[in-house]
Amino acid sequence: MSVIEWLLNSDPSIRWQAMRDLSLAPAAEVAAERAKIATHGWGATLLAAQSEDGTWPADPRFPEWPTLRTLLLLHDMGLDPASEQAKRAVGRVQKNVKWLMNITQDELPKDEDISWWHKPFFAGEVEPCINGRVVTVGAYFGVDMHPVVDRLLGEQMTDGGWNCDQEIGSTRGSFHTTINVLEGLLEFERATGGSPAVTAARARGQEYLLSRQLFKRLSTGEPIEHDRKGGPVWTQFSYPAGWRYDILRGLDYLRHAGVAPDPRMAEAIEIVASKRDADGRWALGIMHPEEVIAEPGITEGSPSRWNTLRAMRVLKWFEQPQPKYGASPK
Repeated sequence: MSVIEWLLNSDPSIRWQAMRDLSLAPAAEVAAERAKIATHGWGATLLAAQSEDGTWPADPRFPEWPTLRTLLLLHDMGLDPASEQAKRAVGRVQKNVKWLMNITQDELPKDEDISWWHKPFFAGEVEPCINGRVVTVGAYFGVDMHPVVDRLLGEQMTDGGWNCDQEIGSTRGSFHTTINVLEGLLEFERATGGSPAVTAARARGQEYLLSRQLFKRLSTGEPIEHDRKGGPVWTQFSYPAGWRYDILRGLDYLRHAGVAPDPRMAEAIEIVASKRDADGRWALGIMHPEEVIAEPGITEGSPSRWNTLRAMRVLKWFEQPQPKYGASPK
């Protein structure tokens, strides 16, 4: 079985994207396959697990977190936001889900900003690494995210990135936070048409990644082995990644954003290509225990359809014929 056949012999959420991005199937066939996500396979299972109160109750004390993670996975799967199933699921979230909804006022920390306590889910939180993801799902599923986007625009740092630790004194962007915000702003632009300010902020954020070759220190050019909190190396590919950055996530964002292949991506591309196994597949490098299982039955180190799909389309995008760097396209 070829790698393409292996991807096509899968869940509708994988199959329709492989048809669109790799096998170039007719648009009508792709759309028909995508429509199955709401009623078949992994997508239907996730939708059925939602509670009447709008949450996905994997964490009864903080149900807003599995709710965010599940909505992000449904977004990545490509659940049609116009489908009745999507409208029902998102409507429940809008109506009922709030931040820290199961936490009483007496339980709140006394030395932190808790202005977001009991605020509606799509009003966002206070940290850009979280709000970027809220914008991703909100914009995709048709929620007005202008207030949260305005906040994110005001939080961009002078180096073009964003950082959740800005409020405690950080003066430099973070790869983790920046990728979350960039994904959200891109989804917002696609949903609303965006604005010059959003487009400019995304361009600065993309340059933050590119100027660092997607995984290096700007000051020394040395690879960043792991973040300052001791997180996993960025050459190990997880899915879902949650708030975490890695090279494959960064490249797939740039591809999705329509950024032209750039020589500054080349070393990161080589790393992605080097991870391909003898069967032409990519493994799941890391599983984050709090994230929703995106591929039932998978274990760390085993072939991952999500990683294989993303890696193959990134390599295909980068290897397409391009004008010489700096030249105008014909």
